[in-house]
Amino acid sequence: MGSEKDKERKMFVGVVWNCAAELKYLLTALLFLCSLVTILQFLPTHFSLSASDLRPSLSSPAAPTTITASTTISFSDNSNNTNTTTTLLRPQPEPHVVEKDQVVENGIIKRAFNPYGSAAYNFILMSAYRGGPNTFAIMGLASKPLLLFGKPSYQCQWVPLGSGDGRTGKEENVQNQEPIITYGRKILPDWGYGRVYTVVVVNCTFSAPVIGGGSGGGKLLLHSTTNGGGDTSYNLTDTIEALTETPQDLKDFNEVYNAKPKFDYLYCGSSLYGDLSPQRVREWLAYHIRLFGEKSHFVIHDAGGVHPGVLEVLRPWMVKGYVTLQDIREQERFDGYYHNQFLVVNDCLHRYRYMAKWMFFFDVDEFLFVPKKSTLKTVMDSLSEYTQFTIEQMPMSNKLCLAEDAGTSYRKWGFEKLVYKDVKRGIRRDRKYAVQPRNVLATGVHMSQNTVGKTTHKTGGRIMYFHYHGTIAQRREPCQRLVNTTDITVDGRPYSLETSMRVVAGFVKRFELKMIGSALQRTRQ
Repeated sequence: MGSEKDKERKMFVGVVWNCAAELKYLLTALLFLCSLVTILQFLPTHFSLSASDLRPSLSSPAAPTTITASTTISFSDNSNNTNTTTTLLRPQPEPHVVEKDQVVENGIIKRAFNPYGSAAYNFILMSAYRGGPNTFAIMGLASKPLLLFGKPSYQCQWVPLGSGDGRTGKEENVQNQEPIITYGRKILPDWGYGRVYTVVVVNCTFSAPVIGGGSGGGKLLLHSTTNGGGDTSYNLTDTIEALTETPQDLKDFNEVYNAKPKFDYLYCGSSLYGDLSPQRVREWLAYHIRLFGEKSHFVIHDAGGVHPGVLEVLRPWMVKGYVTLQDIREQERFDGYYHNQFLVVNDCLHRYRYMAKWMFFFDVDEFLFVPKKSTLKTVMDSLSEYTQFTIEQMPMSNKLCLAEDAGTSYRKWGFEKLVYKDVKRGIRRDRKYAVQPRNVLATGVHMSQNTVGKTTHKTGGRIMYFHYHGTIAQRREPCQRLVNTTDITVDGRPYSLETSMRVVAGFVKRFELKMIGSALQRTRQ
């Protein structure tokens, strides 16, 4: 018994002796970690993290960066040209310590509130564009509760190429310009329609031309501050690299800015989503490319609606240079109004602002129309004194067709056979619109409230649009009822025969055949 215990004791001593080197390394590592923790407790508060540092990185390597240091910079206020000193980024709060309920004087129980996570991001950047020698526009989403109940603010900083990154306020001297900063004017173009997120267009207008160092180039930084919104104990600032401009980018912009617009008419489409009918999209494209003419372009935004059948319809026109397709499906992550359509139309406005003389905003179940003895050009020329004009709606039935089309309706195009107009009076109907984009700061879906210049709504008789509500999302034959009368009332709503669009259908079909051949002849509903 004793010999067995001696053997075990000797074995234990042997194991410890053989592992002595490993134990030394382990004890050294533990000592280093304890020393590091002790040192971190005495570091100054400006090493603390901002709100954006606490979020996981979800974007690509080219995504905006976040700067967290506290910086004091002098800048010129546009309103009175006086120099002002401001602290851009405030020191951020220390990591949250869990609070507990406490019993205070007089037996009162003081309850604790402990926040976790984040209800919405402070700012979600989509794009930023130069708008002139001294102005930029930044498009993004922001927390709707923050904007509705708080007072967030935005500041724009331009850091010329070669002058540092704007973090320390000690940028190097450059040939033409030092870093400058101005207040960002926030524009909310969606009229309160936002959901968790609402659209923000930040206008950055500096007091002098923003060129950059040497031959140009630099960075546009957006400082987005919550001002206590959401949690009044904290005032968080996120710094976003909204735009990086190279000297070549500046040269390209100046060429477009100073040149005559490339396009007479440019279409900015709202978000396309759902199971769309390829045939209806085919009809809409052929009709409007013919109407708008050679110097026109169509920007289509895919929010999930451009499935393979629709893409097949778009492709021939993309090859011809009439259509640009943009994949915006990623925006579905952020809960905004109607697939964030206000965001994408504002991006389109500023992206193509200097490339088009006129810009149109309407949907793919709506067809513009100008009466006989006039053309789109003559109508637009007559409205050239206005920055914006709205277009009257002609609401059409999406199920009533002529009895004479029985047996052949499946061969006819949608706008050719849906020929009954809703004539009920006393109803306020939505309008769509067109603008001269150089004079527009932000835009909406039915009109813009941020224009420079005049707006007119008196366009009746000159230009209108036929609205075939719901037909674009139907993958079936739209003619659900065939009638043989001029006037009819269905479900208490009066309709009258209207054949203006039916008359032009043959011209549109021949135009499509001439432009792209028979590639789309077998397109399905």
